[in-house]
Amino acid sequence: MPKVVAWALVVLSASGTVCGQVSAAAVAAQTETDEYTRYELLSPDSSSFAIRYEVTATTAGAKYYFNPIRKGSVASGESVVDAMTGQPLRFEVASGEEAVKDPLMKGEDTSVDYIKVYLARSVPPEGQARLLILKTYKDAKSYYREGDAIVFNRPLSIPRNSVVLPAGYELVACNVPSQVLAAPDGRITISFMNGSGAEAPLVVKGKLGAQTGTRAAPQAPGSEKSWEAPFEGETEQERLSERAHQDREIVYFLQQPETHAFRLYHDYMESRPGVDKYFNVVRTGSKVANPSAYVLDTGEKLTTKIMTGAELVAAKIKIDAEEPVDRAAQVVVIPFSPVTAGQTVRVRISETYTAPASYRLEGDTLVFDRSLGRPRNAVVLPEGWYLTASSIPATVTQMTDGRVRLDFWNGRPEPVDVLIKAKRRVR
Repeated sequence: MPKVVAWALVVLSASGTVCGQVSAAAVAAQTETDEYTRYELLSPDSSSFAIRYEVTATTAGAKYYFNPIRKGSVASGESVVDAMTGQPLRFEVASGEEAVKDPLMKGEDTSVDYIKVYLARSVPPEGQARLLILKTYKDAKSYYREGDAIVFNRPLSIPRNSVVLPAGYELVACNVPSQVLAAPDGRITISFMNGSGAEAPLVVKGKLGAQTGTRAAPQAPGSEKSWEAPFEGETEQERLSERAHQDREIVYFLQQPETHAFRLYHDYMESRPGVDKYFNVVRTGSKVANPSAYVLDTGEKLTTKIMTGAELVAAKIKIDAEEPVDRAAQVVVIPFSPVTAGQTVRVRISETYTAPASYRLEGDTLVFDRSLGRPRNAVVLPEGWYLTASSIPATVTQMTDGRVRLDFWNGRPEPVDVLIKAKRRVR
């Protein structure tokens, strides 16, 4: 499957401002992002597993999306849903020879079949098309018995995945570091993120021994926080939420360090019926300016307003926040059409922050020192600077304009304290 990294979604000026997406004529190849796959293992004797594949098509102007049917797997029970509306989409199975006739698929593998999805709307110039593809695979080489154990042995190229064992099976082996969680019905689930760009050679083994029925259902996670010193930690609910499935990400574009400013964008998805606003509370020590927002599914531009906590109280606007909002705090308010049952909305918010404590120049060294809480975070150095230090492991790439980008994939429930240092390139 062709891959695209998240920052390929937008064209950026040297200053890091969003200029719009590359035209469909300039980017003919199919691209996607935000991929997540959930494998639910069915009866071991069936060698079958149900797949829930979430993917976002990102090629501007595209009317179709092609999902390959993996070699060695026999697919059945396919269906496709438009994630924005919750409505089913038309699709058909196309041969590889037929699929590559579409400019989106030029040069792709002709030896496999594809699910050709007819999108509900063409991908907007600055937007996306979010899809849910459901199918069942039968693949005896990937899912089989080994003595008294069941084995799911499958290299996974998708960066975010989960595997659900059949009812009654406990987890006895997993070679990729993963969260272990209980599904609502008690089935054991492993979940992981892989930001390396390489396949994860996943091998999961299970054996009979787990409880079934009502006894297997887990207790609802509580609100108690971790007691471990020296700091009060996250709540049990936060710690036991599936990190890989969370789809909020953020990208920081550092301006020249003398300004203490960075432009950023972050994505937010809402699925709760009736919700019609997003509140972005600016953390203490930062000042926000120039907010903008739009609906990724349609490209619709949204209004934004900067208010203080005191102004929200005076206007009797209730904000959904874990902690009370300080009266002096800045809050970016973004209204949108109320979400209806079965539908979702995904919003991209862009802002400029000024934060002297987080972003500064120390002598001739750039310093970016900030706690990052999202599962996926990225920082782009300003033009003319090279990386000399990163306290947290990151993947590093150089963008086409020469700027260096660091991606931090955090599979743990707590934030990571990122400390980045850089120096000016010799001209």
